[in-house]
Amino acid sequence: MGAPDVGQGTSERDGFTRPGWARVVVDARGVVTGWSAAAQQLLGYAADQVLGRPAADLLARAEEPAREPGGGERGAVLVRHRDGRLVPLRLTVRTEESARAGREVGTSWVVMLAPAATREPAGMQEPAGMRERDWDRALLESLFTQSPVGLFVFDEQLHLLRYNAAAEGMQGTPESEGIGKRLTEVWPEFSAELAERVLAQVLESGVPVIGFEKHGRTPGDPGREHVHSVSAFRLEDHDGRVLGVADAAVDVTDRYLAQQRLAVLAEGGARIGSTLDVMRTAQELAEVAVPRLADSIAVEVLEPVLAGEDIVPGPVRPDAVLRRAASRSRRHGVPAGAYAIGEESTFPLVAPSARALSDLRPRLISPVHADSDWVLHDPVRGRRMLDEKVHSLMFVPLVAQDRALGIATFYRWGEQGPFQQDDLTLASDLSHRTALCLDNARRYLREHNSLVSLQRSLLPGELPQSNGVEVAHEYIHAGTGGGWVDVVPLSGARVALVAGTVPGRGVGSAAAVGRLRAAVHTLSDLDLEPDEVLARLDDLVRRLGSDDSQGAAGEPPSADGPGPRPVSDDAGCTCLYLVYDPVSQLCSVAGAGHPGPAVAFPDGTAKILGVPAAAPLGLPGPPFEKTEVTLPEGSLLALYTSGFLQAHPGEGEESRLAGLLARSHGPVRDAARMLTEALVPARPSEDAAVLVARTHALGSSRVVSWDLPTDPAIVSTARSLVTRQLTSWALEEEVFATELIASELVTNAVRHAKSPIRLRLIRDRVLTCEVSDGSSTAPRLRHARTSDEGGRGLFLVAQCAERWGTRYTQRGKTIWTELKLA
Repeated sequence: MGAPDVGQGTSERDGFTRPGWARVVVDARGVVTGWSAAAQQLLGYAADQVLGRPAADLLARAEEPAREPGGGERGAVLVRHRDGRLVPLRLTVRTEESARAGREVGTSWVVMLAPAATREPAGMQEPAGMRERDWDRALLESLFTQSPVGLFVFDEQLHLLRYNAAAEGMQGTPESEGIGKRLTEVWPEFSAELAERVLAQVLESGVPVIGFEKHGRTPGDPGREHVHSVSAFRLEDHDGRVLGVADAAVDVTDRYLAQQRLAVLAEGGARIGSTLDVMRTAQELAEVAVPRLADSIAVEVLEPVLAGEDIVPGPVRPDAVLRRAASRSRRHGVPAGAYAIGEESTFPLVAPSARALSDLRPRLISPVHADSDWVLHDPVRGRRMLDEKVHSLMFVPLVAQDRALGIATFYRWGEQGPFQQDDLTLASDLSHRTALCLDNARRYLREHNSLVSLQRSLLPGELPQSNGVEVAHEYIHAGTGGGWVDVVPLSGARVALVAGTVPGRGVGSAAAVGRLRAAVHTLSDLDLEPDEVLARLDDLVRRLGSDDSQGAAGEPPSADGPGPRPVSDDAGCTCLYLVYDPVSQLCSVAGAGHPGPAVAFPDGTAKILGVPAAAPLGLPGPPFEKTEVTLPEGSLLALYTSGFLQAHPGEGEESRLAGLLARSHGPVRDAARMLTEALVPARPSEDAAVLVARTHALGSSRVVSWDLPTDPAIVSTARSLVTRQLTSWALEEEVFATELIASELVTNAVRHAKSPIRLRLIRDRVLTCEVSDGSSTAPRLRHARTSDEGGRGLFLVAQCAERWGTRYTQRGKTIWTELKLA
């Protein structure tokens, strides 16, 4: 009580206050020092009208009660109301010690008033002090005998004074063994130092601390770690003197473990399956489980999962091959598992793991007996478990959609204690999520392998070689299937270099690459100029788009309204087509939305060759145009796909490519590899391809030509020229066939064409014989009858030559043949 209860705002909330009673405080001099709101309502006097006046002024007549300190006797008095009437009141008086600011401790009288007709509630007929003592004694006795909350009482030196029966049960230490000792002496392993720091803080500041956690093992249950939630508060006497500190503890081990399991499960949901990689997914399960759930873990998966193959639903066959995908242990400095990652892992048929893979149900083994048959029959795992003193373990099959993908084994040997059923539930939940992610990774790997197989079958293998160019390429597979480079031999020792990209991903994109590559090869056989090749390729793509718009079964386009027609998968593809002639050293190039090639000249300079702008194939845009440039011998060309610059796309990266190409002086294979390592990121998002070619020139030692008049007599001269030249090249075996071919082609030119007529021989990897004339009339191969005098010339040419064909120029045409050299 004391001074804080005296004044106009006197509080009625104390142990002496009763409902319906007014409270008045009178000091030792008989002066009113406290006046409650109930007193104002009962007698009509406001507090400022009464405070400081003698209490006797309010009495009309009084029966003097016995005023023994603390006696609390009752009497009946008549008190004058503010309106002048006398009010009979029941009265209860008690004494209390009080102290005001700046004054010494003195005695005050607390007077409780109620109308005389008011009866005291049942059970409150005894004096207030006695009733308070009874309540306090009952409450204190219950706290130390019946309360389920552990209660510890400490003195100012933090020595234990007393702790209740619940605390004895929680700690497993009788009260007689702990009284007079500190926490660090009785329970040193149960966060004793932390608890003493908190208690000292509460003892000094007086501010309670609520809900801090203590962890440790109790003498009553040393095999299991417990968690207590503790609230500490300071103890003071009636005068505010500090007596000590107490704390109330509740065993929240089960709740804490449940929260930890939920946290592990949430972490597993966030971390497991971050990639579509089987090994990484298994390792993520291991990282989540150790050390929070298990002391070590081993994850085995079936071999078909690693290969992306289909899995048969149902149990695992006994002869199935399992391989270690991940392992993790709390121990450092030793291998994490009995098997290395990727090593074949076997289980004895009597092992619980084999039964778990058979019926696809998890197993909890606790305790582990060293003389068990399955331990003795497993020389690798069994020996490791005995060495590590494993006391419990769990076998959880990895099952997704009734397909067993592998098994996860959780081990405990440390201080966490044996696995419980709740741990098995948590391990099953984590393993189920892992199995779903592994199945997704397996399906992705299967699709990826299918795509790569299709893509490799559609892409060029070994590039054809010629004396005109030295070529090499690098291809980075990222699963998109949308880029390719190619080399196509042409007539006259020329060569076509091609690069292209197809938008999109997957099998459709890879198939589009195959269609375009086949179309490029077909058009290249026509010996067209680069811009004409792209024009016809564009027509093909548009035609495919038009066919696709009719639907798979020939349905007409939708009539919902105007709009763009559907296009094929090839629409939007880019292509660069370059033709190099080693005889003239002329390079002709045209592009359809594709970046121009990089060129490094022998003098050390480099640039990106400008190509006339054009839209990608199948999209509207300006006509295709070609550009021509003469390349000195030894120039380096680099054709690349858009994915080759995916790390830093833009003009700056193209300039960097040209600079790197200029500094490459070794073989083209090294140049292609160097460019790939420098420009393609380690984990590309799309396929990347580059083709590097070093140009060479075919000089007079390999090429010879003659201009011939339009005179029939020149045919015999042409045969003599061919014979003499092949003899000088030491190609006597090819003389007869080449002489016959030259004779027939020159004869046709003299008879059916016009000047100028030119005969040319090229010795490359094949022997080329060409006859050019000024006519654009196409030659036609005929099958002459026995009575016909002519018409057998081209037929004979086709029989003697390995290949033959016609290419058109601005001045006429050239009929060429190729003979394979011995």
